[in-house]
Amino acid sequence: MVENTGQTATAVLKAMRGSPRKANLVLAMIRGMHVKHAIDALRHCEKRSSNEILKTLMSAVANAENNFGLDIDKLYVNEATVGKAFVMKRFRARARGRAGKILKPFSRIRVELVEREL
Repeated sequence: MVENTGQTATAVLKAMRGSPRKANLVLAMIRGMHVKHAIDALRHCEKRSSNEILKTLMSAVANAENNFGLDIDKLYVNEATVGKAFVMKRFRARARGRAGKILKPFSRIRVELVEREL
């Protein structure tokens, strides 16, 4: 049985370049994982968003250690969520004086860690 001690540490990345749908594929991979295994999985992932998510995860680990005094060896990824931040709108000139819309989405990443007894 896995017990939760109640202390959680979070880190939020407010504007990551890339769509939430693509970032969610990487976050789904690390949900519920031990932090050590999640770091290894993100380092070997070939998706572009994995580097930014790895930085956010490392920030959450640092917050857990420094702000709450949690043991790094007992940390698990409790929540890893993604949301829509904002969209930069651009245009590209098209034929006959028209414009084609280009949307450049940004994502908001939130990683929550919790200490569990093994």
